[in-house]
Amino acid sequence: MNCPHAASHEPATGGATVVIDPMVQDLDGETVRLRDAGPLARIELLGVPAWTVTRHAEARQLLVDPRLVKDLDAWGLWQSGAVTHAWPLIGMIDAGRSMFTVDGEEHRRLRTKTSQAITPRRLEAIRPDIEKFTEELLDALAEQGKDGVVDLKSVFAQPLPMRVVGMLMGVDEAEHPMLMKRYKAFFSMLTPHEERLALLAELDVFYAALVRRKTAQPTDDLTSALILADEGGEPLTEEEVVGNLKAMVAAGHETTIGLILNAVRALLAHPDQLRMVLDGEIPWDTVIEETLRWDTPTTHLLMRFAKEDIQVGDQAIAKGEGVVISYRVIGRDVEQHGPDADAFDITRATPIRHMTFGHGPHICPGAALSRVEAGIALPALFGRFPGLRLAVPDEELRKLPVMTQNDMESFPVLLNG
Repeated sequence: MNCPHAASHEPATGGATVVIDPMVQDLDGETVRLRDAGPLARIELLGVPAWTVTRHAEARQLLVDPRLVKDLDAWGLWQSGAVTHAWPLIGMIDAGRSMFTVDGEEHRRLRTKTSQAITPRRLEAIRPDIEKFTEELLDALAEQGKDGVVDLKSVFAQPLPMRVVGMLMGVDEAEHPMLMKRYKAFFSMLTPHEERLALLAELDVFYAALVRRKTAQPTDDLTSALILADEGGEPLTEEEVVGNLKAMVAAGHETTIGLILNAVRALLAHPDQLRMVLDGEIPWDTVIEETLRWDTPTTHLLMRFAKEDIQVGDQAIAKGEGVVISYRVIGRDVEQHGPDADAFDITRATPIRHMTFGHGPHICPGAALSRVEAGIALPALFGRFPGLRLAVPDEELRKLPVMTQNDMESFPVLLNG
């Protein structure tokens, strides 16, 4: 990769640049540094300069601004050749044509069927399946943890959302371990860049084969719904269906893993609040929303690009510059959430109005699904194991080396305190 430092493309105001740590060794410290840098902060991502938005109000403004687009060709560093496919993070931006990478009418066309397949009625219809998966995985957790320490992530929090999204998309359960392994390797900064590109190619082959099978024999699942055109509508191409599936599986299970584990971690670190939830004084929905605000499943969302100069307060994003949305910092915005924004508090007086799942046209289409899964998984977990506790000190839990996802390497627990 050429290390881009062309003055014509760098954010051009004063202020220190915050270097985003790809190994995620001090997420809390990085969050504070970004918040202190102002509503619009200069950052560096593996040698590439960009802006990030760190405040709730400014993020709401930018996420509905049609001048800020997903089109990679609008990025000045890409146009100039300063950033190429050799940049290790390019796969998270140039991931194929899907509803996540286009704007306007094309975005609406690609998104519509996905949204139609995850309606509130559909979510209620699959609730018994999610409850069944949850109980089966809790049985497995009990079996593996009966003699001591068990990894809550690998046995419960990771396979549950993969089963759910796999069921929705018609992916055979036998394929789930392969998909989890490949997505984990793709997101990890420890994976060599060439291997990450190869993983993307392997996923393309897998999903293309799935699309062809569902084209020949459609069933009642999201993949078949994406393939079949509505009467008078324009069908999606195979590339578009593959792109939607690839991104939806990534977003659909990674986000929920983080939500479940971050909620468990927060509650175990605040036993007084856990007791209030178990006693029925505070609903689980409140726990979920406070977790989404306080310890967001997505840390930094890469990336949007300015088609024109965009003024944000007293700063300007120049045409061609890249903008990252730093959701974890936004969740700690004291102007939105009060001076105690750094505290996990399910009893907080201010309404928990976060934007962890985004805002505007690109708001996460699976947000409701993630909430339903967590709303089933968390009470079931603590209902079965009310004495659940960490098997190591909290400070020994390690974040995955993933710049975009707020996830842990493992989550060792003892089921009975």
